[in-house]
Amino acid sequence: MKVRVSLLVLGVVALFILNIFFGSVHIDATDVVKTLLQGSSSNDAFSYIILGSRLPTALTAMLAGAGLATAGLLLQTSFHNPLAGPSILGISSGANLGVAIVMLSFGGTITAGLYSWSGYLAIVGAAFLGSLLIMGLLLLFSSLLKNNLMLLITGIMMGYITSSVISLLNFLASVENIQSFLIWGMGNFNSVSMQQMPIFATLCVMGLVLALLLIKPLNAILLGEHYAVNLGVNIQHTRNLLLLATGLLTAVITAYCGPVAFLGLATPHVAFLLLGTSNHRVLLPVTMLTGAVLALLCNLLCTLPPTTVIPLNATTPIMGAPVILYIILRRK
Repeated sequence: MKVRVSLLVLGVVALFILNIFFGSVHIDATDVVKTLLQGSSSNDAFSYIILGSRLPTALTAMLAGAGLATAGLLLQTSFHNPLAGPSILGISSGANLGVAIVMLSFGGTITAGLYSWSGYLAIVGAAFLGSLLIMGLLLLFSSLLKNNLMLLITGIMMGYITSSVISLLNFLASVENIQSFLIWGMGNFNSVSMQQMPIFATLCVMGLVLALLLIKPLNAILLGEHYAVNLGVNIQHTRNLLLLATGLLTAVITAYCGPVAFLGLATPHVAFLLLGTSNHRVLLPVTMLTGAVLALLCNLLCTLPPTTVIPLNATTPIMGAPVILYIILRRK
């Protein structure tokens, strides 16, 4: 087990370095090393590409992969459903709705009195507020519904409602606004600059730390809720903290990176196949590492073609779909 964990750590480091050295624009390795060591380059274009694009993109991919994988594992454990993922509760749909309102109805600009928000700031703010709205509703329903299955169905229904509203907005929007919304929906890891990185990283780390604090009650829940109650686990409190952790991670990552497909759904299964154990003391950290590895690998595949960047959601299903099919066939 230690060997596998060590290999995952090495994989994260190796892929992080590859993401900095390779991309759609060819830069010699010596120029990359000089730029990283000196903090700048004599070539302004190289300096921007390495320090202003590749480095924050690699950091974003690593944090987003770990966050989405963690959210997926928490939901699959809580709902005892191997096909539960960050989008299953409608939190990602809330972000989609927020962005759809801004892009499709207001053309990417929100005006309130003397204040106006446009472009990237408006999109991130709308996605974050949409996710928080759904998360708040889920926390409200969590206090009313005592059954996890009912809460799961409620989240799915909210996802259907937001999807229908988005479809209506698409029907009424202009062609230019629809195209912008579709591009955002393809997902990407290169939308977080180094100036925005402290906020993004802090929120992601908060969600990951909160998830790590839930290891003990999650292990108890694996044995059944009645058994967990007998061990002194407060199911309602644990479920609220779980929703808070998954909601925070999903909201932040979706707001900045768009709706990233399959990583949260498939990564926990990959981690379980590597370990063969459901003990969250080991499984949760390994899931974080596996998510970081897969996200960095997908980002590398997106940037390898010369002079262009492939949409993120064109590569994540290649990684995730075979895993899900394997799990379904395995469980028959």
